[in-house]
Amino acid sequence: MSRLAKYLIAVVAGAFLAGCSGMLDGSNEISIRESQQPNPDAPKVKYAASIRVAGYTDERKVGDARKVGVAKVRVAGLSGTEIRLDRDVKEVVADSITKRLDDAGFQMLGRDDNAALFELSGVVRELSIDAKERDYVSISVETTLKELASGKVVWSGEVVQKSDRFAGVSGNDKEDIANYLHHELDVVSGKTTEAISATLMASRSDLFNLTPGTKAIPGVTVYSTPGIRTPVPNTPTPTMPAASNGQLSVSTEPARAKIYLDGVYYGLSPIHVEATPGIHTLQARLKGHATATEKVAVRKGETTELEMQLEK
Repeated sequence: MSRLAKYLIAVVAGAFLAGCSGMLDGSNEISIRESQQPNPDAPKVKYAASIRVAGYTDERKVGDARKVGVAKVRVAGLSGTEIRLDRDVKEVVADSITKRLDDAGFQMLGRDDNAALFELSGVVRELSIDAKERDYVSISVETTLKELASGKVVWSGEVVQKSDRFAGVSGNDKEDIANYLHHELDVVSGKTTEAISATLMASRSDLFNLTPGTKAIPGVTVYSTPGIRTPVPNTPTPTMPAASNGQLSVSTEPARAKIYLDGVYYGLSPIHVEATPGIHTLQARLKGHATATEKVAVRKGETTELEMQLEK
């Protein structure tokens, strides 16, 4: 082979590798960033509802705040089998939900800004992407919105998103993986934002200049929306005498366990809950302890006291 031919091959190979250097950077980290550009569909004027984001905690059973999955097939640009973010999962989730709330018209304030009316916090239960013959994404994020002045929980719920796809005959690269995970996380953030918006517009219509109302969001399991009433137009809302229901007084050892009545989250123990007469299923959940479950009878106009022991 002539020197000229060798030279031309070397030039072409160098150009090809330089063009692919952004994709084949020898790292096993992917990057997910929110656009700094405002959503063109966002309201031109922000609502009076202001929210500060206290942050999310990562309660995945992974042991690595940045690991999100494993590649069992070749992914161009990954140096190993682990798939990791370039920053902590809780930061990525918080940024995603903050961006969607901002685009929805809420005033998003600094973490320590006491001028905010509401505070948002949450827990990342699951966030993973595994590259196999098909790519699998699984996300579960629990979010709580509370009123700062009173500390009252306005909305609490969990959004679960699971999906899979065939990467195609040419396979994946790092950018494909990052974009797919970003898209599915955006679905979770969108549903969370929609559910919070519906609840606040129903309970604090004065902040939106809207008629009170609420709606169900597909894929959202609502744990708590205290104080929400959805009136039927031109129909008086019937009132039920307080004595027609009963009361549950629940304490746990240790305290501050999450209390669920018939699968609905009501708050942390000790707690008083109003319930309809009859047999109900009560659960107490606390990290590091076994879930305690009890069947309890509620009687009309009476208070039933219950103490639950949580075993490790």
